[in-house]
Amino acid sequence: MAKYVNVIEWITKKIDNGELTPGAKIPSENELSEEFNLSRQTIRHAIAQMVEDGILESRRGSGTYVVDLRAEEGERNVVAVVTTYVDDYIFPSTIRGIESNLSEKGYSMQLSFTNNTVTRERQILEDLLQRNDVAGIIMEPVKSALPNPNMELYTQLREKNVKILFINTFYPELDIPHVSLNDAECAYRAVTALIEAGHRNIGCILKLDDGQGRERYRGYLKAVMEAGLPFAYEHVNWIDTIDIRNGKESLAGMKDRLKDCTAVFCYNDQVAGMLIEMLSDIGIKVPEDMSVIGMDDSDMSRLGVGGVTISSIPHPKEKLGEKAATNMIRMIHEGKLYFNATYEFEEDVILRASVSESRE
Repeated sequence: MAKYVNVIEWITKKIDNGELTPGAKIPSENELSEEFNLSRQTIRHAIAQMVEDGILESRRGSGTYVVDLRAEEGERNVVAVVTTYVDDYIFPSTIRGIESNLSEKGYSMQLSFTNNTVTRERQILEDLLQRNDVAGIIMEPVKSALPNPNMELYTQLREKNVKILFINTFYPELDIPHVSLNDAECAYRAVTALIEAGHRNIGCILKLDDGQGRERYRGYLKAVMEAGLPFAYEHVNWIDTIDIRNGKESLAGMKDRLKDCTAVFCYNDQVAGMLIEMLSDIGIKVPEDMSVIGMDDSDMSRLGVGGVTISSIPHPKEKLGEKAATNMIRMIHEGKLYFNATYEFEEDVILRASVSESRE
């Protein structure tokens, strides 16, 4: 990483946590040079980059100040927030994080839900195209691993200078920034935890119709291959949104494909809980006979299923919402250079009762 990036991240963090408020003067070049043990030229480059991105402004003979990113009187001040569901355990916290940051900067939030269908997504996007008060859209993509007929609507919105930021996942066809988990890296860490517990035959159950499933499969593969473990595609199982809605019965056909496994990495805690219930029905105990790990660190993982608490990777939920709102506001106020609003959280495994040492 270039040295000047550390300076940008340091100033950015102080803006995010409120230490540097709108209109505040940042430390001088000499002070920053001493703080980071860098040349004034490097400090000047970092500041120039942030000025170009519209985050700072330089005043001749006075210094450099934090730009006021609050909505001004008469400008577009609505940010549409569109998620797939309202009742999922992740979204209430994420929405709370978005709303708190938007309202603080004078923006109002309009909330909509697609119910994870492209038809409803299209209706929402067409409605937003007809409006003139929308400055930006924070959108959770619909079934982002599958072809989507609504791509041209995103292009039309961007042509109207509406800023768009995806959360939780993204459409690979579109060059639009996103704020999400680093799903591949987090999955890699989850599977690595199973490997470190001595497991060699590790299966997975992943979601077929969204981008998180694709990226988590990438992390699963990386961990297995790096460890030199045997890879068997029959240990890889795919489910979709309807399967998850139908519960443990959707996993019944997987028992033969997982019979040689001593551990399973699951798409999320909900799927991990379904698997534990299914295994219990056929007399397989967790973790004595099979270890299970999920993602999201939901209430289910902490409370447990069938008396077994679930090992998991946390989802940053509210922090993700706050970061999405912060980056959206900066996109709206971008300078000459396009602000890179993509940010991916990396979280560590929380081990609980569902994972034990392998007896292989």
